[in-house]
Amino acid sequence: MINLHMRPLGNRSKLAFPLILATVALDVAGIGLVMPIIPRLLREVGHTGDLGWRFGAFLGLYALMQFLCSPVLGAISDKVGRRPVLLVSLAGAAIDYVFMALAPSLAWLFVGRAIAGITGANMAVAQAYIADITPEEQRARRFGLFSAMFGIGFILGPVLGGFLGGYWVRAPFLAAAALNGLNFLMALFVLPESHKTLGKTEGQPIGRAAFSPFASLRWAAAFPALLPLMVAYAALNIVGEVGGTIWVLYGEDKFAWDPWTIGFSLAGFGVFQALTQGFVAGPISERFGERRALVIGIVSDAFAYVAIALATKGWMAFLLLPMFCLGGVGQPALQSLLSRQVDEDQQGRLQGVLASLASLASVIGPVVIAQAYFASRAWFPGLVWTLGAVLGLMCLPIFLAKPPARDGIDASA
Repeated sequence: MINLHMRPLGNRSKLAFPLILATVALDVAGIGLVMPIIPRLLREVGHTGDLGWRFGAFLGLYALMQFLCSPVLGAISDKVGRRPVLLVSLAGAAIDYVFMALAPSLAWLFVGRAIAGITGANMAVAQAYIADITPEEQRARRFGLFSAMFGIGFILGPVLGGFLGGYWVRAPFLAAAALNGLNFLMALFVLPESHKTLGKTEGQPIGRAAFSPFASLRWAAAFPALLPLMVAYAALNIVGEVGGTIWVLYGEDKFAWDPWTIGFSLAGFGVFQALTQGFVAGPISERFGERRALVIGIVSDAFAYVAIALATKGWMAFLLLPMFCLGGVGQPALQSLLSRQVDEDQQGRLQGVLASLASLASVIGPVVIAQAYFASRAWFPGLVWTLGAVLGLMCLPIFLAKPPARDGIDASA
């Protein structure tokens, strides 16, 4: 029988962090593979030229399932370990991408998308894994490297997806299945367990509340230091949904981009994202403090959003990619700041709550943003970018205020 736990870390401890980063990169590459072809696939399968609500609903369904399942997977990983949860979710993702490649109708595509959201909730477990193996003072840097893996995944995924999608619109799903299969094998044979307090909780029953995202949100809201940070976290995730929702549509409508150009733009974002998160985010947080890093990120994002709203040429969007990515330096700082507010044996639950909040923002965001974009693109397609900048700037008072007691170690920031 295969040992799903493979614990403790032992002599594998030095490999644990790079292995979990590689797991994240492959996971995100699989997601990025299908992004360039989603609008065309929905038009083809739905037999309609007008995407309407379908586009926002397709994106939002993934996030809805993550909202429902991220706290569950996080809480389960606190009880049974990070590794078994990662293995099951990676295997499920590989099977699901094959299912979507063969889906004969729009309804079946939506079913596949829902399953993809469930398996994609494993990001909360990956973040808890990093918190397990990282001292508090190094978490901002390591969460930055975690975010950098998203950039690397988006370098590989969209370019390959755009290339494969040019030959057959279903091909990116098969490639994504292969990547997740590789990811599963790597985790199965090499990735060790990370949960330090697993022996204290293993075998204990999982409470019914663990299966409710709303119960987990109430648990997190009971921490006074967490509540304002979680509000800002949710708001900033909604801001981040603007680009994820309309980038492809905006490029097609305003700059007449073809699938190759869209894939190239997403890959360019991935390059700058990887460089910024890998080499800039951590040092900025360590030099200026997590709260100031958040201010830098919010202001950079707001500038980029307003600038692209006013851009008139496609090359201008490419020039703004570094500024968009500089805006991301606040995310690992906020993740680190939040992780300080709870104890080590609650990291899985906290990361599940944060992933759930991000997913809730992704449920609401794509639907509202897509509808707002379709309603305003005839007279000002940059409206949603501008509104995103305003919402981000509204979060500044939370980080400029005096820190509460729990993260008082950051008071100098």
